[in-house]
Amino acid sequence: MVCSPDKDPRSLALHPDLEAEQAYLDYAYECLEAARRRAAGLGSMVEVGRGGTEQARFERDVIWDTIVTRLRELELGDASLVFGRIDRSPDNADNADNGDTGDTGETFYIGRLAVSDEGQEPVVVDWRAPVAEPFYRATGRAPMGLARRRHFATKGRKLLGIEDELFGDALRFHEGGTEGADGIERDGDSAGSELTGRGALLTAIESARTGRLTDIVATIQGEQDEIIRSELPGLLIVQGGPGTGKTVVALHRAAYLLYTHRFPLEGQGVLVVGPNRLFLGYIEQVLPSLGEAGVSLVVLADLLTEPVRVRGSDPPVTGRIKGDLRMAELLAKAVRDRRRPLREDLRIGFGVETLRVTTNQSATILADARRRARTHNAGRRFVEQGVFDALARSSHRDDVTAADVRDRVRRTDEVRAALDWMWPVLTPAHLLHDLFGSRALLRSAAGNDLSDTERDALYRGRSESIDDVIFTNDDAPLLDEARALLGPRPRRRGRAADEDEVRTYGHIVVDEAQDLSPMQLRMLGRRSLNGSMTVVGDIAQATGAWAHADWDEIISQLPDRRPARRAELTIGYRIPAPNMALAARVLRIAAPDLAPPRSIRADGSAPRFLAVSADDDLGTVVAEAAAAELEAVGTGNVGVIVPSSMVDVVTGGLERAGVTFGSATRHGLDERITVVPIGLAKGLELDASVVVEPAAIVEQEAQGLRALYVALTRATKRLTIVHARPLPEYLLE
Repeated sequence: MVCSPDKDPRSLALHPDLEAEQAYLDYAYECLEAARRRAAGLGSMVEVGRGGTEQARFERDVIWDTIVTRLRELELGDASLVFGRIDRSPDNADNADNGDTGDTGETFYIGRLAVSDEGQEPVVVDWRAPVAEPFYRATGRAPMGLARRRHFATKGRKLLGIEDELFGDALRFHEGGTEGADGIERDGDSAGSELTGRGALLTAIESARTGRLTDIVATIQGEQDEIIRSELPGLLIVQGGPGTGKTVVALHRAAYLLYTHRFPLEGQGVLVVGPNRLFLGYIEQVLPSLGEAGVSLVVLADLLTEPVRVRGSDPPVTGRIKGDLRMAELLAKAVRDRRRPLREDLRIGFGVETLRVTTNQSATILADARRRARTHNAGRRFVEQGVFDALARSSHRDDVTAADVRDRVRRTDEVRAALDWMWPVLTPAHLLHDLFGSRALLRSAAGNDLSDTERDALYRGRSESIDDVIFTNDDAPLLDEARALLGPRPRRRGRAADEDEVRTYGHIVVDEAQDLSPMQLRMLGRRSLNGSMTVVGDIAQATGAWAHADWDEIISQLPDRRPARRAELTIGYRIPAPNMALAARVLRIAAPDLAPPRSIRADGSAPRFLAVSADDDLGTVVAEAAAAELEAVGTGNVGVIVPSSMVDVVTGGLERAGVTFGSATRHGLDERITVVPIGLAKGLELDASVVVEPAAIVEQEAQGLRALYVALTRATKRLTIVHARPLPEYLLE
């Protein structure tokens, strides 16, 4: 069983092993510094003089890259090197059950990265190593060969306290179903009884937010670790409610996979896809803090191979049409529509005679190119060859070849116009710009698949130049689909062979996947090298135009080389129970088939409701509430979550009140008070949140109730609701 230590902070400093463990941590840091010096010293091995060979210079560059990478890995900044220790039992009966027959009572210190002494003996074990698994997974019922698990509370290099969990008969865990001194519920069925390192976990939960997501490497819990260490191949779906840590679990999984499968993933690449740039800025520090700086963090528009401007989103009605799989066939038909036989014979002067391509011949040339070309642009050379062959055959002279004709007439206006009519070279941007700017082209491409109303929703006026066009995020998967249909443009001199190639990745992590449209999922599947993906989200937080009812809809659009595996995070660590109880009332209506996470935090202030009277100004009340919450959370941050239509009202109130604040769309979460439109709130953690006008959120968002559920589940400490309109009944229970 497991023994939870006394949570009195004074007792942490009185632990009898504190001095000895501090000495060991000091030694670990000395070994780390020595490793850094050894890595830096490798540079002297690769000096190449003026007479050095090309091979020597290449080897020097490779070694330098290795040195720089290693030095980056050994740079911890303010992060703690060591956060725990495990003592393995030499005669634990569970060893045989676990298949472990080599346990000799060893001790391992678990840390952020592996450190060895000069004799290459391990001083610190990387948290991702197999031997570290019991640190996260061992329980009283399944100790995994442990006698003791020890958690360290540190600040930089200084050890502040020690928390021990003992297994076996040494100490027995107190069972009684009461709340512990740390505010975490405990009983036989509660989430609290499944936790490890409660003191360290509580400290992490209660710490003030900085506007950046931090790693949880020291406090990973059992159900999280099981997902992190899941096998690489295939599709892993992770359902997790608010506060369950699904985002950090997905990022830690990326770091774990790179450690465990360094070859081939380092060469194949690991990709992390987020819903928006605010979210990417929020998570960008997690992987570097785990020593993995080479992972690509992107939004979908970043994956486009052609440089285009992408900004904003379409109205929900248009966005939903663009996300529909019918758009794949519409685009394919739009490409076919651009392959047209000549309307009249092509006649070209060639010396004293006239060469000709008939309309019937042009149709035959097109049919041949369609059979032979895998992509549209690749077919252009077959069309050109067919035209020049036909022109050569029309000559009365036997010595005229297609090559002769090409050399003499290919640059004439008539030939260029004919080729561009029959089979134009297209870019994705040109195809979409032409298609959406012409009702006739839309009608021809859509056929009976789209209604008149749907075609009208896609139409937008043409710009004078393609350089002036600003595409939306909803256009990104359509541009990518067009790229797959068109292929790269014919090679131009000076352009690299792989300039237009679509990059694929050995593993892809997708966060907030519940809102991705079928076309967006199709775009992601195109980037998967072998079908290895980790897809995380919460169906209850599906709020976009393509909110999915279940994971089956999402799985059906992703690579299926192996059966999809599913996992669920059921324990809520972040959200206090009073806030979760309020949000659960909304969830019962928004998604009655889904259960909210089991909150481990029984403590917490009750949500506060502020009604704006007819004599009050909403913006002023919001400003006062935000200032009060900021004072209450001390060094933490406050998010003011508002309907998109009320951003100006709220920011105006904050400005008049002289409250310093930032905007999520411009400053991320860098300011201590941030105005967050409801569409950007998903995935964020805040110390306190002020949710403005719930009734407006429900009315204005595509999935209003789910959007309100998102808004109510962002705060780790305090929640205030400001409303001028009557509250929905489910918030008044």
